[in-house]
Amino acid sequence: MSATIESPRSGRIAPQYQRHGGSRGNFEMVAWLFMRLSGVVLVVLIFGHLFVNLLVGEGIKAIDFGFVAGKWADPFWQFWDLTMLWLAMLHGTNGVRTIINDYAEKDSTRRWLKTVLYSATVVIIVLGTLVIFTFDPCPVVDGVPLPGGFCPA
Repeated sequence: MSATIESPRSGRIAPQYQRHGGSRGNFEMVAWLFMRLSGVVLVVLIFGHLFVNLLVGEGIKAIDFGFVAGKWADPFWQFWDLTMLWLAMLHGTNGVRTIINDYAEKDSTRRWLKTVLYSATVVIIVLGTLVIFTFDPCPVVDGVPLPGGFCPA
């Protein structure tokens, strides 16, 4: 005797959970392609980042405020870290967007989850970009150079 088990989503979907809207053109194909290309670029960026930070020089013991300050004094490393930040955030956002589309059944739930996701992405990208480009290793507050003893007088 054999039993047939239906696929979980093969039954009729209740009207309140049906998806509305037509075709979205080539967006999903472009998003799929972006995931593949950004993943390859991220592998190169991340392993380059790890190699420079952990293997070159004194290794992990050398990573401190001065190391980051010296690294970000060079526009090459600012661009490297900025590219890594942007690609990682957009890659992750696209992945979570896909998960939301797959598992959120109500249109309103999907819309709110995506709003929170996109808002968090924009905030992190803007703050990260500001940190990279406005980083000052020798700030002066009320005539006192900070942090104490690091910057030349």
